[in-house]
Amino acid sequence: MAESKVNKVAAAGPESRLAMVRRARRINRELAEIYPYAHPELDFRNPFELLVATVLSAQTTDLRVNQTTPALFAAYPTPEDMAGAAPEALEEIIRPTGFFRAKAKSLLGLSQALRDNFGGEVPGRIEDLVTLPGVGRKTANVVLGNAFGVPGITVDTHFGRLVRRWKWTEQEDPVKVEAEICAIFPKSEWTMLSHRVVFHGRRICHARKPACGACPIAPLCPAYGEGETDPEKAAKLLKYEKGGQPGQRLSPPSDYPGLPALPLGTGPAAS
Repeated sequence: MAESKVNKVAAAGPESRLAMVRRARRINRELAEIYPYAHPELDFRNPFELLVATVLSAQTTDLRVNQTTPALFAAYPTPEDMAGAAPEALEEIIRPTGFFRAKAKSLLGLSQALRDNFGGEVPGRIEDLVTLPGVGRKTANVVLGNAFGVPGITVDTHFGRLVRRWKWTEQEDPVKVEAEICAIFPKSEWTMLSHRVVFHGRRICHARKPACGACPIAPLCPAYGEGETDPEKAAKLLKYEKGGQPGQRLSPPSDYPGLPALPLGTGPAAS
């Protein structure tokens, strides 16, 4: 697939800063065409639900969180409700997400802080969000970008490994990655760029075996060839809607072209 072009990218030698920025912005434009429906893959109806779901998403899949939160929000729909929850009852509901004792402690702490310090409302400033128990910059940027429309780069595992694979940065520290990627793109692109990169990482550019032979941006990728280059074999590696499988959300946006995920206990969790 456009192998001569791919080889030119890989064999071009050291890339100037300007050339890298141009290539990065072209990749973003290509991803926008590939994933026009890119969206946060956590189900939520308000800022509080997104905040809680994002905290729960640590060390597990968004699918498992989405399968768990319906019962959680039915029991504790507001910060005031969750702040008064019995720890053991909260732990039992969120047990499927793993690390449930630590997560329950964070949820109780942040709910109590929202009740006591913010009038029961999720604040719309990163300076306030990161004061909440269990909330760091990544979680804060997810909430700001998707619940408040405040642009931000969300550096999760998928985002970090792809931007390093594409040679946009060599940084490992998420805060430094965020700063370097923010410098490449206009602020207006930050939130959607995050979604597009994560979508691509989950569907095509996998960590262990990327589907290089089925990748539409292969000609722009300096890491082409690290994965399966045969188109037929690569096509079998595609996940979610690209592979004809359910997505991660039980209630996806109306423009999502794939299948909704299944409720907890009705199907295997996706990786």
